Amino acid sequence: MAKKTIITVATTGAWPKKENNPNVPMTPAEIAADVYDCWLAGASVAHLHMRDDDGNGTMDINKFRETKEILETQYPDCDIILNMTTSGDIYATDETRMIHLQELKPEMGTFDCGSMNWLHTSLFINSPAFLEKLGHVMQEAGVKPEIEAFDPGMIANAAYYVKKGVLKTPCHFQFCMGCANGIPGSVKNLVFMKETMEALVPGSTWSTFGVGHSAMEIMYAAVAMGGHIRVGMEDNVMYAKGQLAESNKQFVERAARVIREFGNEVATPAEAREILGLK
Repeated sequence: MAKKTIITVATTGAWPKKENNPNVPMTPAEIAADVYDCWLAGASVAHLHMRDDDGNGTMDINKFRETKEILETQYPDCDIILNMTTSGDIYATDETRMIHLQELKPEMGTFDCGSMNWLHTSLFINSPAFLEKLGHVMQEAGVKPEIEAFDPGMIANAAYYVKKGVLKTPCHFQFCMGCANGIPGSVKNLVFMKETMEALVPGSTWSTFGVGHSAMEIMYAAVAMGGHIRVGMEDNVMYAKGQLAESNKQFVERAARVIREFGNEVATPAEAREILGLK
């Protein structure tokens, strides 16, 4: 049987606005419609960020709830896995970063496994106390953590939390490549991240993405190395050099072509659930 490769679509993120690319979905209705189109194109996981009425990143639970309800009511055939961020606003409180997981209980949520400088301008804080609380909240809510690793140290941090019982195995990692202040996006660095994960947290699954010019290199390498891939305008508003992306669906369609050309098959949401160990 051909290997199944999961496509995650990160539609919105907390940064790009309409002035960066007019096709970035911003409202719950726009995000839900975009997620549906991406599901039709082959995405089996939707990584969700929300925006406030001014277009800034927010952890407003009502925005998450509205998006989820639109998907359920207007697109009832869409069985995509929802993966809600816990880091959509660097000024959010620890409580507002996790209350939507407790109340809405998406199948997945992000677990950013360490603190770092962010975009050379600010701090992205994930304190030990917050991460321990978040890990237990996710277990209680039945939410599978997607462990965001921006450098190898965050993989080691995840191994520590596995030993403490904050994270349960098998884990699922998202290797975030090419982000400012994180590990640069290259095949060599991706191999190192994968090998570090296999040594410290064996039995884990993994996905990855590359920001900017590293996007295609990381996508091709991930498929060849047996991983899964993430695409979307959270990570890149350009489809190619000098060419704005027309939609997130455009990214998903290209990812599906790459997967099939390699000889793999695009995982359905049901198959992704099996791969990720979701109930």
